[in-house]
Amino acid sequence: MLKFIIKRVLLLLPTLWGVVTLLFIIFALLGDPSRMLVGQRVDAQTLASIRKELGLDKPLWIQYFLYLKDLSPVDYLDAFQLQSGVYYYWAPLGTSPKGAWVIKLPYLRRSYQNGKSVASLYLEHLPATLLLSFSSLILAALVAVPMGLLAAYYRFSFLDYFLSIGAVIGVSTPSFFAAIFFLWFFAIYAHSWTGLNVCGYIKSESIWGNSIVWHWQNLILPTLTLGLRPMAILFQLMRGAATQVLQQDYIRTARSKGIREVFVMLRHVFPNAFSPVFTALSGWLAALLSGSFFVEYIFGWPGIGKWTVDALHANDYPIVLGSCIFTAFLFMIITCINDLFLAYIDPRIRLL
Repeated sequence: MLKFIIKRVLLLLPTLWGVVTLLFIIFALLGDPSRMLVGQRVDAQTLASIRKELGLDKPLWIQYFLYLKDLSPVDYLDAFQLQSGVYYYWAPLGTSPKGAWVIKLPYLRRSYQNGKSVASLYLEHLPATLLLSFSSLILAALVAVPMGLLAAYYRFSFLDYFLSIGAVIGVSTPSFFAAIFFLWFFAIYAHSWTGLNVCGYIKSESIWGNSIVWHWQNLILPTLTLGLRPMAILFQLMRGAATQVLQQDYIRTARSKGIREVFVMLRHVFPNAFSPVFTALSGWLAALLSGSFFVEYIFGWPGIGKWTVDALHANDYPIVLGSCIFTAFLFMIITCINDLFLAYIDPRIRLL
């Protein structure tokens, strides 16, 4: 088990390095950020000073090396960097009059627009994305699991065909299209019946600014949109697994003993068919965290996705680059935890 854990953790390092390198190359090919920030009508001296302030006056390979250096948890900081407070470090590994080797948190630079730390801004927007992702996953599981059991029990019936066609439509519908359709239908066309808003967060300050007003109805449409695809896939997994379980000998034995069908489904079919669904649930959590960009932007949800797209419009590359790296790291950590959990409950996976 320990060997499996070490192997999985070591696989994260080259994967993360590849993500950082690919993103750095992509943003390098997009053009000069300083020119995009100040526009085309600016004198050369002002442009040069901005490039020097942002560290863009160095060759590209040096910028890449310095960015990797900032991301590294083990780094050498000179005396000025140690006193600047920019780098958050825990303990020095060795000191000298000129600087020290330290163990530190990865430094994702600062925003071009407001000068705030990218990491702090990411953590400010992360709770909104986590709330949306968890609520979408819970909704998908609560709907898909019982529907999958029903479709398996009434296999080849009208209900089975109806639910299966709906699952195919849910899988094939892009998130941005579903978001626009739900927004138009529920928040605009049927607003007088639903009372749902076009956009907004679950809380806001009162008009006097002395209390918090909660708007939980604003969570409904983003949750429904983001949970549509995992709902369809989880339904198909549950239906397929439950269909196989229903054909086993112990199910026929349970029925021959006179056990009621509802107890057969709940006590025998559901526990044995839920294993692949649980595996998919943990994987979908990571996918929802990284795939909510368009949904958040369309519904004005103040999460990581909307924050990143707004930064991309403003050419704030440190935010976009840091957000993508942070999200990719979070995706890999959740996937790694899922692999470790599966290896714990199924020893056969440790051999892979």
